[in-house]
Formats: sequence, structure tokens, C-alpha cells
Amino acid sequence: MRKIAVVLVILLISVSVSAQKKNKNAKVSLDVDGVCMMCKGRIEKAALNCKGVKYAQWNVNTHELKLIVDERKTDVKTIQQSIANVGHDTKAVKAPIAAYNDLHGCCKYRSEEIKEDHKKE
Repeated sequence: MRKIAVVLVILLISVSVSAQKKNKNAKVSLDVDGVCMMCKGRIEKAALNCKGVKYAQWNVNTHELKLIVDERKTDVKTIQQSIANVGHDTKAVKAPIAAYNDLHGCCKYRSEEIKEDHKKE
């Protein structure tokens, strides 16, 4: 009887540990502010520079960044901070003023005038 109890405990522990595994190909979607193709390149590069990010594609029109991420190596907060560090806001992390100010003039997405200029193109 004791052997059966030990086997059951080990089985339950192994099941609970396997349920907590992180996905190595998790699909993640983030909203990232930007206005042009230069922003696209910068945002995607910042995401891909995070260890564990396998794929990054940002859509200029929808501002959606689609990622494939190895959750065992990184997390969403780290990716958002990397993107903010190059000057682009996400919903959770705002870019530091210095990083935003370093953006090219046409990439200043916080300016309504710049946004309107890009809508005309």
C-alpha cells in the first residue's frame, strides 16, 4: 500500500510540473506606437534582439507587433522594455524621453502633426 501511495505522489508531482512548462513557441501580440517604415525596422530589431524572440513583425497601419517567443528564455515585459529603450511606447511601458527624442524627426509618433503627415502618404 505504501508503494502505491509513493507512486501516486510522484505521478502527481510530475503532472503538475509538466503543466507549468513554458511554451517555446508562444504567439504574442503587442500594440506598439510608431508611424513609418523606419519605425518598423527599429521596433522589429529591438524585439528580435531579445533572447528568445524568434519572429517579429510590426504592422504600420494597425501598430500590432506579432511575435513568436520562447517563454523559457524571455517574457513580455522584457520585450516591451527593449522596445521602449529604442523610443517606442507600448501600452504597458512608455519610452524614456531621451530615447524618444533620439528618434528621427519623421518618427515622432507623439506629435499629431507627424501622424497627419504620415496619413497623407
